[in-house]
Amino acid sequence: MTDAASPCPSPAASPEAIAAFLRGLDPAYAPTPLCTLPALARRLGVAQVLAKDESGRRLGSFKSLGGTYAGLMALARTAGTSPADLLAARPAGQPALICASDGNHGLAVAAAARFAGAPARVFLHAGVPPWRERRILDEGAGIVRIAGTYDDAVEAAAASSRDSAGLLIADTTDDPNDPVVRDVMAGYGVMAAEIRDQAEDRPTHLFVQAGVGGLAAAMAEGLAGWLSPPGLVVAVEPEQAACLAPALAAGRPVRVPGDLHTAAEMLSCGEASAPALAALARHGARVATVTEAELMRAPTLLAEAGGPATTPSGAAGLAGLLAVLADPARAAEFRIDRDSRILVLVTEAAPQESPEAA
Repeated sequence: MTDAASPCPSPAASPEAIAAFLRGLDPAYAPTPLCTLPALARRLGVAQVLAKDESGRRLGSFKSLGGTYAGLMALARTAGTSPADLLAARPAGQPALICASDGNHGLAVAAAARFAGAPARVFLHAGVPPWRERRILDEGAGIVRIAGTYDDAVEAAAASSRDSAGLLIADTTDDPNDPVVRDVMAGYGVMAAEIRDQAEDRPTHLFVQAGVGGLAAAMAEGLAGWLSPPGLVVAVEPEQAACLAPALAAGRPVRVPGDLHTAAEMLSCGEASAPALAALARHGARVATVTEAELMRAPTLLAEAGGPATTPSGAAGLAGLLAVLADPARAAEFRIDRDSRILVLVTEAAPQESPEAA
């Protein structure tokens, strides 16, 4: 638990201030490693592959940076106090934190509520497996199950926050200026600051999971002007839930049809986030879509090369790199050659138990 002397970030806090604030909550928010994978680089025919390993981050994923930070900031704004004073007082009668989730964002928001002594309700769609639900319950939140897709859960959570006067801690929005979503993305920016400090040679490319686009946008912002030429950010999304590419083409969020079912469970999103779109467009990000087979192959290839154990969601950036390299024309289009230094994000740990047993 933090106390009144802990660093207290402002609404426009730097990544360093946010990182210090989160470490005041739990030492497990310490920087995560940036791994060099020479065997994978040789196999892929590039100069270097770097993997930012978020599997050891608190709650086992990068989402704990954004959802927890944004939840605490929202509670403090509502109470008219600082996050540090809120955490010290843990006042009774706080509003509930409400969100929709594929699993990890809900876990992070539930943690924010637990730190502050507030209630939380997490809306999960039908495709979220029981083992992810159980982790959220163990963090102290209530669960509301919604038939349909992630986007249906997003709509249900927003309606609930309006009806019950709870605080919506969304990681996606159609409002380019939504302060909560901006706080979520600011939390993700801690990773970019860590990478800047950790990398001996600047990468030339970043392949990063898309989903609603918040992570990719935060990384594009945080690494802007720092990557070596050509300095490309490539957002990777499943063919089964490819909402980012049409949104960038249209210049606005576009809802894509279908059940959004994909092995990359954390990316089963049908509508991109407006603030993320604006940032990705501003930084000239590209998009690569991947098949289910490519998503399933990536964690195995990563582990064989000495990388961390993860899921198809966690290795989706690598799946995008594999898909591009499989087509020489696409590799040339993305300006990848034997001198390229590729950065990927391993965004979550593999489950501690078999999902089938959960």
